Amino acid sequence: MPESRSLSAHRTAGAPGIALLGNHLPRRCGIATFTTHLAQAIADARPGADCFVLAMNDAGHHHAYPSRVRFEIAENDLASYRRAADFLNVGSADVLSVQHEYGIFGGPAGGHVLALLRDLRMPIVTTLHTILAEPGAAQRTVLDEMARLSERLVVMSQQGADLLRQVHRVPDAKIDIIPHGIPAVPLAGAGSKDRLGVQGQTVLFTFGLLSSDKGIEYVIDALPAICAVHPETVYIVLGATHPHVVEREGETYRLMLEHRAQRLGVADHVIFHDRFVSQEELVDFLSAADIYITPYLQPAQITSGTLAYAVGAGKAVVSTPYLYAREMLADGRGVLVPWRDAASIAREVIDLIGDESRRHALSLRAAEYGRSMLWPAVADRYLESFTRAGAEHAARRRTSFQAQTLAKRPVRLPDIALGHVRLMTDDTGMLQHAMFSVPRYAEGYCLDDNARALMLMARIEDAGTDEGPAVRAMASRYLAFVSDAFNGRTGRFRNFLNYSRAWTEEHGSEDCHGRGLQALGTVVGRARDPGRRSLAGSLFHAALPAVSGFRSPRAWAFTLLGIDEYLHAFHGDRSVQAVGQALAERLMDLFGRVSRPDWPWCEDGLTYCNAQLPAALIVSGAWLERPEMIATGSRSLEWLASVQRSADGYFAPVGSNGFYSRGTAPAIFDQQPVEAGSMVSACLDATRIDGDPRWASYARRAFNWFLGENHLHASLYDPLTGGCRDGLHADRVNENQGAESTLAFLLALSDMHASERVDAAVPALIGAGL
Repeated sequence: MPESRSLSAHRTAGAPGIALLGNHLPRRCGIATFTTHLAQAIADARPGADCFVLAMNDAGHHHAYPSRVRFEIAENDLASYRRAADFLNVGSADVLSVQHEYGIFGGPAGGHVLALLRDLRMPIVTTLHTILAEPGAAQRTVLDEMARLSERLVVMSQQGADLLRQVHRVPDAKIDIIPHGIPAVPLAGAGSKDRLGVQGQTVLFTFGLLSSDKGIEYVIDALPAICAVHPETVYIVLGATHPHVVEREGETYRLMLEHRAQRLGVADHVIFHDRFVSQEELVDFLSAADIYITPYLQPAQITSGTLAYAVGAGKAVVSTPYLYAREMLADGRGVLVPWRDAASIAREVIDLIGDESRRHALSLRAAEYGRSMLWPAVADRYLESFTRAGAEHAARRRTSFQAQTLAKRPVRLPDIALGHVRLMTDDTGMLQHAMFSVPRYAEGYCLDDNARALMLMARIEDAGTDEGPAVRAMASRYLAFVSDAFNGRTGRFRNFLNYSRAWTEEHGSEDCHGRGLQALGTVVGRARDPGRRSLAGSLFHAALPAVSGFRSPRAWAFTLLGIDEYLHAFHGDRSVQAVGQALAERLMDLFGRVSRPDWPWCEDGLTYCNAQLPAALIVSGAWLERPEMIATGSRSLEWLASVQRSADGYFAPVGSNGFYSRGTAPAIFDQQPVEAGSMVSACLDATRIDGDPRWASYARRAFNWFLGENHLHASLYDPLTGGCRDGLHADRVNENQGAESTLAFLLALSDMHASERVDAAVPALIGAGL
C-alpha cells in the first residue's frame, strides 16, 4: 500500500484540516485505540473539519486501515517521517495532534519523530501518554525537543503536569490537562451479564493488553480467600498479550497466570478472553463488571486508558497506588491497596462485595467524576487547545525574532558532544560526508575537514575540558592526516584523499592550504601536548612560505588567523610576524581598492566563510598595533552583520545558491552552517579585541541560527547525534550531517563556551583587584 492517499478527495475548500499522528486501529495497542476514538470524537464535534490520521506502522507489519488514515509512516524509516512532513505541508493541515509514546516512533528514544516535527509549518499539539520521573539522557532530549517544537502539551492528569514542570521545565501556560476520553457505559449490567454467561455472579474485571507489569497474578493469589467468602465470584481478564511481548516472550505470562489459577484451585473462577475487542464489546464487559481491578506494578504510570474507562463507567475500583490511580481514585472514588499485596486485594474485594451501599457510593462518585471524560467533552477540550495553539503559533511567527536584547533572553548553550565526530572518524581521519547521520565512504576525506577537527580538539584541550584519551587520540589522528596531506616536494597541502587512501592531486586549493595553516597555528597556540605542538610547529613553518604567492583573499585570511594563534605561543617569532604583516597589508590594500561607502568589502561579491576576512584584519591589527586595520575590519564586519540579518531580526547568511554580487540581490538559500560558524568566530574575536558588547550580541544571534532562530524555526543541531544538519533550504532542513556542518557548529559552540567562561571570570578578577 502507498504511504499516502489523495488529500483532495477529502478536503473541502475552507474546511479546517486537523491531522492526528499516532497508531490507529486495527493495530492493537492502547495508543491505536486512543487515536482512533479521539479522531472520531473530533470529527463528530466538528463535522465541517477534515479530520485525518497519519498512522505509525511497527516494523514488518501492515494493517488494513480505514479511509481516515491518509498516510502510513514506517517506524524505522527516517525518510518516511520527512515525506510525512511534506504531505502535511502540501495538504495545508491547520494543526497536528501528536500522540507521543516512546515506544511507537523509531530511533533512540523515539527520536525519529523530531525529523517530521521540525519540518512542519503548522502548530503542533502533543499529547504525552508517558512522562518519566527519571528519564534517560536520550529520553530527556527527545521530550525536551518535542516540548520546544509543540505549541501546546496535553497531559491527562495533574501528576503529568507536575512532572512536565519539574523534570522538563515546561511552563504552566503551555500545558493543557485534558482527561482520557471514555465511551458512555450503562451503570446497570444485568443484560450484559446474561450475554457474557455470568448471570447471577459477582464479576471482578481487568482488561488491556497483557504484559508482566500488569500484576494480575496478585489478583489470582487473592481469589482463594475471596471465593471462600463469596463463592459466586468470577474474575474476567480481557485482552490479548501485547504484540511486542509476544515477539519477545511469546505467551509466557498468560500461561503462568493460567497455571497459577489451576495450582491455587480457582481456575473455574478465572475467565481469560485472549482477544482484542471492539469498543462496543468492551462496553458490554464494563457494564457487566461489579468491581474493576488494576493491580499494576509501575509506580510512575501517569495515565491508564483502562482505569479511565472503569471510572467513567461508574465502577467500584480497587487499584495499586500508581500516580494516575492516586489522582483518579482520590476523594472516595475508589480504593487503593499496597503493591504486590494479595491479602489487601482480597480484604477490600470481600468488603466491597459484602457492602453494597459502600460499593454503590464508590460507583456514584466515580460516575459523577467521569462525566467530564466522555468523548464529546474531551473532543471539545482538544478543539479549544487547537485554537489556542493556532493563535500562539501565529503570534510566535510574527514576534519571535523581532529585536530583543540577548541579555533579556539568555539561552543555555548545549554541552559539547563529540558522538557524531567520533562516528565520522576512522583510523585514517574524518570522513567528509554523511547520509543523514551515517558516514558515506565513497567521498573519502579532505584536509579542510580534518583541519577543522584538529582545531576543535585544540580548543577543547585549551578549555580544560579534555575528555581524556578519546580527545587525545582524535587530535593525534587529525594531526597525522594534516601531516600526510603536506607534500614536501611542492611545499603545498593536498586536499582530497579517497577511501582507498590515495591522494587525488599534487596540491589542493589555496584556501585549503590556508585552512591547514590555521589549524596548525591553533595547535601551536592552544594544545597542551608538547609532541603535537612540536610537530604542528614544524609543519607550520614548512607550509608558510607558499602563501606569499597566493592570490586568494580567503587563503590570506585563514593564514592570518593561524598566525594570530601561533603568536599566542611565540610572539617574538620575527619570521612568522614578517609573513603575517605582508599578508595583512595585502588584505588591507584590497579593502582599500574595492570597498565603497555602500559596499565596505574587499571583493565584488560575498561567497563563503565571509566573516573570516574582516576577522583576519581585526586580529592582525591588534598584534601589529594598527588601529586603522582594526577599524577597517570592524566596519566591514558590522556591514556584513547588517547584510546577514532578516527583516524579523534573525541571522540569515547569504545563500550558497548564487551568493551575493555587488549590485544584485543576495541569494537567500541555501543557507550553510559554515557561514554561521564563521560569523560567531569573527564576532567573538572582535569582542576580545575591542570589548564592544554589540559583537557578543551578533555572535549570539548567529549561533542561535543553529538552534532554530531562522526562517523555518528549525534546529540544525541534532542533540540526539551531536551532529549538525547540512543546510537550510527554503522549505526544509537538509537532514544530512556532514563533517563541515558538524564541525562548524562545534567550533562555534566551543567559542561561545569560551566567551561565557571569560564573562564569568571578569567579575571575580575585578573583585580581586586584578
